[in-house]
Amino acid sequence: MTQEEKGVIVSNDYSDLIIEYYGNEAILDRFQNGIVHVLNELTAIVYVPNAQITNRAVAVFGYSALPRCFGLTSIASLEASGITRLRNIPAFNLRGEGVLVGVIDTGIDYTNPIFRHADGTTRIVSIWDQTIDSAEAYPDGPFPTFYGTEYTADQINQALASENPLEVVPSTDEIGHGTIVAGIAAGSEDPQNDFYGVAPDSELVIVKLKQAKPTIRNFFVIPENAICYQENDIMWAVQYMVSVSRRLRRPIAVCVGLGSSQGPHDGRGALSSLMSLVGDFSGIAMVTSAGNEGNGRRHYFGQIDPAVGYDTVELNVGENVPGFSMELWGAAPGSYSIDILSPSGEYIPRIVESIQVNREISFIFEQTIINVDYQMVESQTGDQLILMRFRNPTPGVWRFQVNGRGDLTTSFHIWLPMEGFISNDTFFIRADPFTTITSPGNAPVPITTTAYNTINDSLYLNSSRGYTRINTIKPELAAPGVNVSAPNLTQGYANATGTSVAAAHMTGIAALVLEWGIVRANYPGIDTIEIKKFLIRGARRNVNFRYPNREWGYGIVDLYNVFNMLRLDSESV
Repeated sequence: MTQEEKGVIVSNDYSDLIIEYYGNEAILDRFQNGIVHVLNELTAIVYVPNAQITNRAVAVFGYSALPRCFGLTSIASLEASGITRLRNIPAFNLRGEGVLVGVIDTGIDYTNPIFRHADGTTRIVSIWDQTIDSAEAYPDGPFPTFYGTEYTADQINQALASENPLEVVPSTDEIGHGTIVAGIAAGSEDPQNDFYGVAPDSELVIVKLKQAKPTIRNFFVIPENAICYQENDIMWAVQYMVSVSRRLRRPIAVCVGLGSSQGPHDGRGALSSLMSLVGDFSGIAMVTSAGNEGNGRRHYFGQIDPAVGYDTVELNVGENVPGFSMELWGAAPGSYSIDILSPSGEYIPRIVESIQVNREISFIFEQTIINVDYQMVESQTGDQLILMRFRNPTPGVWRFQVNGRGDLTTSFHIWLPMEGFISNDTFFIRADPFTTITSPGNAPVPITTTAYNTINDSLYLNSSRGYTRINTIKPELAAPGVNVSAPNLTQGYANATGTSVAAAHMTGIAALVLEWGIVRANYPGIDTIEIKKFLIRGARRNVNFRYPNREWGYGIVDLYNVFNMLRLDSESV
């Protein structure tokens, strides 16, 4: 790839497409005007001029080619998870030694003392900052990234020894979310401030994600000021984590505290598939958050009785909403179509289903424009997708009649964008709190974590609820995620809440299990699935609940009980 071609990766004049080519390069040959960037043997990123991303982009490239957009899933936990109790047993004083903790997020305040050793040197192995471009300092290897800058531990130590660290290593965390996640998972102990990271002797690998390009934001009508990341950049970050782990020959627990309400919510998709693939590698633990969509009224579930033939969906749109997107996923073998009634009474007759529909709807008495795409057989799922993108929607109640065809009772789901991508005043009148796990939390292999309050063992009110659209059990486990002490950007501490807080806690626990299994050679081939099974087996469960369930999965994580059960098993032999 030439230097000029590398420039298009970060250029806002080009848009990114995710193409699954499975080694068949003939699939990539059709992108004559694009720059092909191979991510791995299965997937390539293709950069095309923005002029090609028109309102017909779904019809031309397919829904799955457009990167999904991800946001953040969170704005005294050690004792509750059995970690303190376990450390009081000398043989099980697990602290993450020899293990890497990877954080894919908003970056890190590497100057914070909780990310340093006792001698003042950094505990960070490397930072890949996707937002700082350099000609040669990007991560290399079999599949080089060709963008961003990688900073090594030596460079970070040079920065820490200087009077102005950011002049040496200019990577920082302007938002603070990544620093929170890294601190909870792996921060050093600070007894004076009653702060303890879960895996304080581990070392960190950090990726600071770059923000999504304007074209993809505009296509999905995402606000300009929203914190928003593209799927392909997160995929590169996951691959980077694995490459660092393999290069250093050390296990790694990776936290992805991000989410998206786009997609089929069934575990399929480019990022979800990659995380499931690498999560099955020995020495890799992939952890993600469930999302905070359970109480947002942004999901609708409907069933269509063939004797009736339709279901009516009511959507309240708030004042001064510039726009949003909405996805309807209909289960096979049914086929689905919609008609629309605006708040002022203007009626759009049924848009007849077809293999592929691309239509722009404008209203006579309103300024609203709706772009509607039907994909009768969406390429990754085989199910029907109806994508609606609203611009300047009239406030008030919109009614959509979802029509079904066939002699069987059929069902469908509709999702609005996640919190931060849409006004809280836009919601379904008859919303369903279930099936609200955000991607990649629907992926089958990663440990999907929901949040609970350790004070009263109550579920965090906004936690997304399972299961997936195809009834895979998600989330699997709950971890502390309400008012958890975490580092802030002033090198003090503040309480943090959300499922990414819980995912950070779970990532630290996964690092401790990796230390026990691989570093201490008790289970040398352990991977995400096996760690998950251990944690499920030792989970703490309420005798009044049935498990698994849609809110708690298999229960509250309890690392002490995991090893206590192993001890009891060995004694009974």
